[in-house]
Amino acid sequence: MINSDHLSPQISSEELMGQFERWLIFPGTILNFGENCLHFASKCIFTCKLQVQIYIKMEKNKVILVTGASSGIGLLIANRLHDAGFTVFGTSRNPEKHRDKVPFKLLSLDVTSDQSIRNCITVLMSEVRTVDVLINNAGGLLAGSVEETALEQAYNQFETNFWGSVKMTKAMLPIMRNQRSGKIIAISSLIGLIGVPFNSYYAASKHALEGFYKSLRLELRPFNIKVSVVEPGFFKTNIDRGAEYGNENITDYENTRKKVFRFFSESLAKSPAPGPVADVVLKIVNEKSPKYNYPVGARTRLLPAIQFFSHNLFENGFLKRAGLE
Repeated sequence: MINSDHLSPQISSEELMGQFERWLIFPGTILNFGENCLHFASKCIFTCKLQVQIYIKMEKNKVILVTGASSGIGLLIANRLHDAGFTVFGTSRNPEKHRDKVPFKLLSLDVTSDQSIRNCITVLMSEVRTVDVLINNAGGLLAGSVEETALEQAYNQFETNFWGSVKMTKAMLPIMRNQRSGKIIAISSLIGLIGVPFNSYYAASKHALEGFYKSLRLELRPFNIKVSVVEPGFFKTNIDRGAEYGNENITDYENTRKKVFRFFSESLAKSPAPGPVADVVLKIVNEKSPKYNYPVGARTRLLPAIQFFSHNLFENGFLKRAGLE
């Protein structure tokens, strides 16, 4: 109750009633304002959630092309990306043999054939409007000493490991450049960073990839196209079973060759499954600004560093581990 004894004599009864009514209305105004704020906040939260859901859906709708996806690390990568919800297309030289064994679409591709590359891109673009990620995985291993290996074999090694990757990249660049977005991921090797005996041509092809993609990464920055290289070390794969070997056998190399091949074979047998390689590729796909190189596996950072700072230390260590000293 308002005590009139305390009221100023200048305030009329009408003014008093006005003040009284405002006291009654003011709390309701605050309440209405608070309700409006809560309503506005809830709408903002709903809008943000919707935008996040749309973004996630767009990210998961990324189209990814993986070359050499019918076996080995390529198959593992393609399956992992498919399981993560991406639209995955794999390639194989003989897709009809593998289509019923994989959950993603498998296209025909021989990376050594210009016409096959054109056909693959044509078929792919007939099914999708954009390509967000190209993963150049197709490749093979040529082992043997330089002298025991025919130059034609060496040319074929580069045709697959280096030029195949380059040609696929070149075929995809106009699409990604017009999109002003994309990612190119090359599966290289620890041997693309170090030198080991009886793998000279394989090492050279992987070293060439490193130089190519380092330069390309800088060229494509203005177009929002990211370039990364994955450098796996020893993992348990079928690379040795599918390897090609030098077509000559020179007696002088026989003892050393057997020791090196045995060392590599035993190292592969003791190695873990290549799951971490697929994990790294998935990480690159999801990252907004991936870095250039991603070494994966034991000693993949240490060995290149040792070779860089002390080549003699690296050589002596390898020769001892391989039983050559």
